[in-house]
Amino acid sequence: MADEAKKRVINRLKSMYPLRAKVNETYLKSVEARRAGKPTVWAMLNFYYGDPIIKAMDLEVVYPENYGAAMAAMGVAQSYLDRADAEGFPTHLCGYSRASLGYTSRMMKELKGEIPPEAPLGGMPKPIFLMASTAVCDARYKWFQALGRYMDVPVWTFEAPVPGVKELFMEGSYGRTVDLGVKHAREFVAFVERMLGKKMDWDRLSETVDLMIEINRLWHETNELRKAKPCPMHGRDFWSSMSPALFLMGDLKDSLQCFQNMYGEVKHRVDNHIGAIAQENYRLLFAELPPWHSLGFFDRLAERGWNFVVESFGYRPPIPLDLSGFSDPLERLTRFSLQVYVGYYKDALEQKVPAGSFAYPYLKYAEEWKCDGAFLHPLISCRSASTHLPYVSNILMERLRVPSLTIEGDIVDLRLFDPEEAIGRAEPFEETMEHYRRIRRQEGFEW
Repeated sequence: MADEAKKRVINRLKSMYPLRAKVNETYLKSVEARRAGKPTVWAMLNFYYGDPIIKAMDLEVVYPENYGAAMAAMGVAQSYLDRADAEGFPTHLCGYSRASLGYTSRMMKELKGEIPPEAPLGGMPKPIFLMASTAVCDARYKWFQALGRYMDVPVWTFEAPVPGVKELFMEGSYGRTVDLGVKHAREFVAFVERMLGKKMDWDRLSETVDLMIEINRLWHETNELRKAKPCPMHGRDFWSSMSPALFLMGDLKDSLQCFQNMYGEVKHRVDNHIGAIAQENYRLLFAELPPWHSLGFFDRLAERGWNFVVESFGYRPPIPLDLSGFSDPLERLTRFSLQVYVGYYKDALEQKVPAGSFAYPYLKYAEEWKCDGAFLHPLISCRSASTHLPYVSNILMERLRVPSLTIEGDIVDLRLFDPEEAIGRAEPFEETMEHYRRIRRQEGFEW
């Protein structure tokens, strides 16, 4: 009974479960496709540049980054991390990459291309090609090059050009960036056509792009509802639900219905003042990725009245953009993907925050979601999700008087995150949040 009570500390959304199930469905469908002799692809999180093209070509796709998170959450990542270490990959490399490199080493060297029998969710079958991306960090495309050598399959690296904040507003910069993205997307379509020996169905691609845009619009609007007090949706539901939007998992029409259901459930909670936890004492921002292996940690904080109301910018949908005037689906796709990053640039430039994607959004979130504090989780094995966090901490304090609790950890390696230490630091941080509540009132802030 005690365990059941603990599970109910966070009032989870019922509409979250069908979305979470799409993760399992995706891996099982890829295994079924492999058994039926159909091609599968391993892809990197690419912020939508390549995903609709793969979906429109009827390819089953799995994401080693998402699978690394699943392995960590299920407590089975360590043996693959150890194998990657033994293969000579450095321990400070991205935890997702180390887990999948260890997995692939075992699959190819010991099992001659067969899925490891202990792999969770049916495992990842050998792909016909790998789709990498230059977005965000350098380790990503080098990691897929290493995977390609293990499996002797082609690697396509998808370019994701993003200008700086000031550079974006130089004459012609945005248009040239879009043109480059469209050109590269067209080259990728031709590559996939050669790999499969069939042509793109452009009507289907157009429909796929429009579904992706609508799913993410709904996902954006759902997260906007979380500004309500008490917040109707906890961060655990955000992390459980993001994959169908971020990775386009499962049937997109069904995903759209699921997100419509989620919006309706969250709206019902807002209208009826139903919170995600019983007593919302503190509203928290979270950045960047959570410790997937220790998600129960959030339940323990919920017992203290901590409600996580807004999360990392890179895993949220972009600010909606009207793309109805562009008939070319590749141009709609490119402009939408670029919006993930540059959607914050205009405000960032006005606010004189040079880190337009990696820092400015947290100022917006903390102010609009009325956060009492920020939980910053720098990852020992991920520079791109960590190096900007000290700056985020500084500007939150300087501009909004919002304090930050910084606790190091990792996305996959559970040895690098200590939940007990984090809980031990929660009580003194509550005193800090109370102090800065008083300071904000004195200085005329709205919360």
